[in-house]
Amino acid sequence: MRAVQVKKFGGPEVLEVVDLPAPQPGQGEVLIDVEAADVMFLDTRLRSGWGLDFFPLELPYIPGGAVGGVVAAVGDDAEAGWLGKRVVSRTAASGIGGGLPTGGYAEQALAKTSTLMEVAANVPTAHSVAMVADGRTALAVFDRAAVQPESWVLITAAAGGLGTLLTQLAVSAGAKVVAAARGEQKLSLAQRLGADTVIDYGADGWEKQVREITGGGADVVFDGAGGALGGEALNAGADGGIFLGYGAAAGDFAAIDADAAAARDITVLSLSDITAQTADWEAVGHRAQAELADGRLRAVIGQTFPLEQAVQAHAAIEDRSALGRTILQMR
Repeated sequence: MRAVQVKKFGGPEVLEVVDLPAPQPGQGEVLIDVEAADVMFLDTRLRSGWGLDFFPLELPYIPGGAVGGVVAAVGDDAEAGWLGKRVVSRTAASGIGGGLPTGGYAEQALAKTSTLMEVAANVPTAHSVAMVADGRTALAVFDRAAVQPESWVLITAAAGGLGTLLTQLAVSAGAKVVAAARGEQKLSLAQRLGADTVIDYGADGWEKQVREITGGGADVVFDGAGGALGGEALNAGADGGIFLGYGAAAGDFAAIDADAAAARDITVLSLSDITAQTADWEAVGHRAQAELADGRLRAVIGQTFPLEQAVQAHAAIEDRSALGRTILQMR
């Protein structure tokens, strides 16, 4: 099988297409003929050598933590009924709060039967793959925020995979949405998804604009940008509001002044706080797929690349030109 492998840490150019033997499913596992694989921002960070203390990768490795396709073989104790079904799943090596997001950029990949989700007949495989990680995270983050009708919601990195889903969820809940991103193309996407106001956070004082528009600050801040932008987003929040920092598009998670947040009675939650409070991630994942199948949520795939162009896929994410989700299409 063809696969993308990282043999040394570095820039996108270290991604190499190689021929490898197909993996064999073990106990409770299946082998998937991969049609589409998710390409995450995290993949680009790990490829560069970041985060080895938390993600102890051993070279060489195949990136990618979520795939979709048809089950081609089952291992011991795996239900034979999965054979031939079109499914999505995180890879066997991947996990929530642990594991390694590896094994996905390949024509065949392993997954555990406990994480398999059958794809609805009306849903393209790539769209279902785009929801495996982002769908469950968006629902968990949104549930924790308890967004109220007519409340003001600020979403940073609004044109990213999670940002596009959170925008849809906030609009559906009757909230007034301020979408913050960089560049006309991304802001236009946020408007099409229903955002009431869009702001380019490349402009100085953008957070002051948010406070003016919202009449004192956003009741809920969903921060997918992180870094210094995340700190500015906190300043755009209302006193007594809630700040949920789940992303690091700017390179790291938000730089938060905890004392300043406490003085303004702002509840600050990190992604780890939210994941620790989510009891059943598999149930949330199935719920995300149901929302997609029923048309209540739309998976926004901004760009797809063949396996041979994994380098270009990573480059698009790193140069901030990517919109929504990025997908490797194998078939």
